[in-house]
Amino acid sequence: MFDDSLLDSSVRRAPVLTSTHWIIAIVVAVAAFFAGYFFFPILSANSTSVIVTQSVILGLLLGAFALGLAYVLADAKRNGFSRVVWSIIFIVLPLAGFIIYLIYSAAKTGEWKRATLPIAYIFEALVIGGMILVPLIYTQTLPKAQLMTFLSAPPPPPPPPPPPAAAAPAPRIVHRVSMEDIMRAPTVIPKTVEMVKQEPEPPPAAVGVVGGVPGGVPGGQMGGIIGGVLGGVMSSAPPPPPPPKPKVPERVRVGGQVESAKLIFGPKPDYPPLAKMARIQGEVRLDALISKDGTIENLKVISGHPLLVASAMEAVKRWRYQPTLLNGEAVEVATEIDVNFTLAE
Repeated sequence: MFDDSLLDSSVRRAPVLTSTHWIIAIVVAVAAFFAGYFFFPILSANSTSVIVTQSVILGLLLGAFALGLAYVLADAKRNGFSRVVWSIIFIVLPLAGFIIYLIYSAAKTGEWKRATLPIAYIFEALVIGGMILVPLIYTQTLPKAQLMTFLSAPPPPPPPPPPPAAAAPAPRIVHRVSMEDIMRAPTVIPKTVEMVKQEPEPPPAAVGVVGGVPGGVPGGQMGGIIGGVLGGVMSSAPPPPPPPKPKVPERVRVGGQVESAKLIFGPKPDYPPLAKMARIQGEVRLDALISKDGTIENLKVISGHPLLVASAMEAVKRWRYQPTLLNGEAVEVATEIDVNFTLAE
């Protein structure tokens, strides 16, 4: 369709843009890309991805500008129009000048199809581009609740069900045979006789005193070995058991008598390109758990702009802290982490 409406001349049915024009446009686009790649870091300290994106946009715009100028010059020469006048109009008003030239050339040659179709495509591209760029520039119009669902971490899985309670063992019935049962005559002679195994009686409790001699007199005896010379040594009481070791809590929270954990590795987050283009800055507050080995676990969002949350969480997950010791043992620390995003003036 473009071959019939724009790229071909209506007089000779020959292409207006030759291979030389395309090569010139490509060379201009590549030169503009490298110029922007080396010049944009001087203007602002952006990340590499932002600089590459800006350079690509600059290359595409200048490449399209060179291609449009080549078309205007070539078609004006073929139709006998003033190339100087139309080149100046195109340079001053690139898009509007190109549309004006299409309408002028169609009016002079009588081929309105060469002007109406490209103009329709241009306006259609502008409408679609506006629908894509407006939400990226004005982020306040985006639904915040929906963005939070996209950027926040999924909820943790539910805990496993508790194991079933162990069945209580069946009570053991012990039948004790008394002398009266033995002496009683049976009334019926059973067909089978079951052997009853009697449980052994527990041993009698030992009687004596601390430090006594095996085989001594219960209660002790005056003048015995306990009261003699060796009595003091053998009757010495055993040493008291050591005091129980204080129980160390598995997790503590920063605040009060607990100091903040010491950060040993904290890379800064990358500034999101969309947030930088929209001039969004502020603070992202995260709730985190510092494990016993100093890594970050259970990272959750408390507050912050939706466009800044993902970059802050990605950076904080790589942070490392010095293990927190309590009574000589490492413990987990629950804390809140603030990540600031500030645009350079």
